Amino acid sequence: MKVLVKLGGTLLDAPESRDSLAVQLAEARARRVELVVVHGGGKQMTRYLADRGIESRFVGGLRVTTPETLDAVLKVFAGSVNHELVASLNRAGALAVGLSGIDAFLVEAEEMDPALGAVGRVTQSNPALLHLLVGAGYLPVVACVAGDRQGRVYNVNADQMAVACATAFGASRLVFLTDVDGVLDGDRRLRAVLTAEESRGLISGGIATGGMQAKLNAALAALAGGVEQVRIAPGAAPHVLARILEGEEIGTKMTVGEVETA
Repeated sequence: MKVLVKLGGTLLDAPESRDSLAVQLAEARARRVELVVVHGGGKQMTRYLADRGIESRFVGGLRVTTPETLDAVLKVFAGSVNHELVASLNRAGALAVGLSGIDAFLVEAEEMDPALGAVGRVTQSNPALLHLLVGAGYLPVVACVAGDRQGRVYNVNADQMAVACATAFGASRLVFLTDVDGVLDGDRRLRAVLTAEESRGLISGGIATGGMQAKLNAALAALAGGVEQVRIAPGAAPHVLARILEGEEIGTKMTVGEVETA
C-alpha cells in the first residue's frame, strides 16, 4: 500500500506530539507501508516572523511571501521544522531523509499571483526520487518549498504540496493529520463521509474557510488525480495512523466513489 501522510505544523510544534507521530510513522513503515511524509509549519513560521517584527499577511489563506519571508520559509520549513521531524523519525527507527520540492525537481512551481509574492502554484511533480528512496527502504520527508527550472524558489501551500506528491507517487491513500477532529458541517457536526458536492457546498456557503477550505480543495484534486481515498483526521488521537490504516472510521473520509456519485 502506498500512503502519503501530510502533517500539519501545529502537530510538530511540541516535541511530545512530534515524537508520537514519528513512532507511528516508523511503525507503519515497519509494516511495509510504502510511505511518504509532507509537512507544513505555519505556526512556527508565524512565530519566527513575529520574533523579528515581521507581520504575517494572508490572502485567501495563503501567506504573502516577500523576499524577507521567503528567506524565513527556507530557514523554518526546509530547515528547523524538517530537520526536527527527521531527527524524531530517525530516533524511532524510520531512516528518514529530509527533502523539499527543490531537490531533483521533485515539485516544480510557478508564480501564482504577483500580489502574493513568491507563492507558487504547482505545475508538476517528478516522483523518481521518491520511488528511489522508498524502494531503498528510506522515508522521504518533504517540506512545502518548490522551485522552477530557472532556480526560483516558491512557498507552496502544504496541502497542495501533499496532493502533488501523492498523485505523482501513485499513493492509494492521502491522510491529512490535523489539529481538528475532521470536517464539520453548518451545524458544527462532524461528517464521517463527505461527497464532492457537499464539499463544494461547504466552501461556497462560507462554512469551510481558510485551512479547511484548502484541505477540501486539495482532497478533491487528489481524488481527481487518482488517489483512491482521502482522510482528514485528528493527529493527536491515540494511535491515529494505525487506526486509519486498519480501516477504522476516524475523522472525515472522502473516496473516489463519493466523487463519482456527487
